[in-house]
Amino acid sequence: MPDVDPALVDRAAALASRGDRVVLGIVGEPGAGKTTVALGLIDALRARGVPVAWLPMDGFHLGDRSLDELGLRARKGAIETFDGWGYLATLRRVIAEASHPVYVPGFERTLEQPIAADRVIPSGPALIVTEGNYLLDDAEPWSLVREVAVEVWYADVPDDVRRARLVDRHVEFGKSRADAEAWVATVDEPNAARIRARRHTADVIVDVPS
Repeated sequence: MPDVDPALVDRAAALASRGDRVVLGIVGEPGAGKTTVALGLIDALRARGVPVAWLPMDGFHLGDRSLDELGLRARKGAIETFDGWGYLATLRRVIAEASHPVYVPGFERTLEQPIAADRVIPSGPALIVTEGNYLLDDAEPWSLVREVAVEVWYADVPDDVRRARLVDRHVEFGKSRADAEAWVATVDEPNAARIRARRHTADVIVDVPS
């Protein structure tokens, strides 16, 4: 896992000291390296003894059956293919319910499906690091995430690097290269444009190593 800028680790540790449960969001375009930043930050904080937990937004993908019923499977990853209200409710829950573990969904890329209760937020104080595409979006319920998160950081990487990573990821998980390139162009890039339009509202821009 790449090292995270120590100044960012310092900043996150300071946020963690604000209360028993504090949420830090990490947002970025598809392929920007949000998960890399989140996990690197979590490792660095744990090395300093800071209690920290991870709550990925990917667990709130709608499952394929729901997407098929809604006619949205061909747009998987777009904002309307997530359970935004469920994600917001879970963020609020982990803040309010620190006295016991809270189980939250994860996402299995080999299946391309959310997995219920795949991760646990332990009881007690913790900085909750959450990452995903739409944490800065101005449409409800996503706009309400800013009422929960003390800060939202934007993971930034050059577009050519990001697109190449996306194509490689789609190939790794089963698409042909031609299909992967088509998916990036027709699905991922419109999503990226929507996310990029809110970049200016982030508290911190994190330059992700390319």
